[in-house]
Amino acid sequence: MAKHLKLQNSESVVVAAAAQIYSAYIAAGRVADGSEDQWMTRSIKEAIKIAMATDDAIISDDEIETKPF
Repeated sequence: MAKHLKLQNSESVVVAAAAQIYSAYIAAGRVADGSEDQWMTRSIKEAIKIAMATDDAIISDDEIETKPF
């Protein structure tokens, strides 16, 4: 049976960042045959760390509470 992914927007952003990080490791020749899973896991963790640091550093419009006048 085929599995279908249904990612939330924030998950999609992290996937895109992780894919860029992982592809950079591949391009740099860091990913040896048989170590792909380790490098993917590392890339995902780094993408999450970047996303969390960004979330901590930026207050978006949706996070601001407004009080009626």
